[in-house]
Amino acid sequence: MDVSMIGLIVAVIMLVLLASGVWVAITLMSVGLLSMLMFSHAPAATIQSTVIWGQSSSWALTALPLFIWMGEILYRTRLAKDMFEGLTPWLAGFPGRLIHINVVSCGIFAAVSGSSAATTATIGRITIPELLKRGYDEKTTIGSLAGSSTLGFLIPPSIIMIVYGVAADVSITRLFIAGVLPGIMLMALFMGYLAIWSMLNPSKVPPREARVPILQRIWATRKLFPIVALMIAVIGSIYMGIATATEAAAVGVLAHC
Repeated sequence: MDVSMIGLIVAVIMLVLLASGVWVAITLMSVGLLSMLMFSHAPAATIQSTVIWGQSSSWALTALPLFIWMGEILYRTRLAKDMFEGLTPWLAGFPGRLIHINVVSCGIFAAVSGSSAATTATIGRITIPELLKRGYDEKTTIGSLAGSSTLGFLIPPSIIMIVYGVAADVSITRLFIAGVLPGIMLMALFMGYLAIWSMLNPSKVPPREARVPILQRIWATRKLFPIVALMIAVIGSIYMGIATATEAAAVGVLAHC
């Protein structure tokens, strides 16, 4: 059978399964198995079981449950609330004011938990009620959170980077190091967009609150120390060569406790 025809058949099967609501992982596994059974004489079951076991038994994947655990611990603590209170005095003077808290908080939290889902749940639980109570635009508040929460995919320690590193046989530590600068650039672009939007839509941004004296700002910053310490413990241990990406996850869980 022609190669293009085989590709078309495989694509149709995959689209039908996805349209039927089958999970992506099961769809890909099923399509791969059917392709080998229909268009190859290789032992499909043996090959697939060997590949699945080889990928899932990687030591690097042990970091996944640990980083998920870290996100769950952070969700149950008051670190997110302390981070909001510590950042508020510093961001109130920016164009767009406290709407930037979603971006900065998501960036900081992503550097600790490694999970976009945990970042969205934890930061959103604190910032959305507070921002809406202060009169910020609901669509922009939720949209800035939805966009900024994706920083968890890029800023290390990223769970997606661990999965990709294992699948592509790439150094996870190097992936983590490579994700820092693009993550910071993306945060700057998000904040730049929000600043421009606020200047174009001044009616949707509440008036500036009373200016906070510099000494009170510095005193409020003390609430950021725990989350910054966690960042140093997780990311710093990797960059300084003290721990691998997998070991850093254990360091992070220990630091949380």
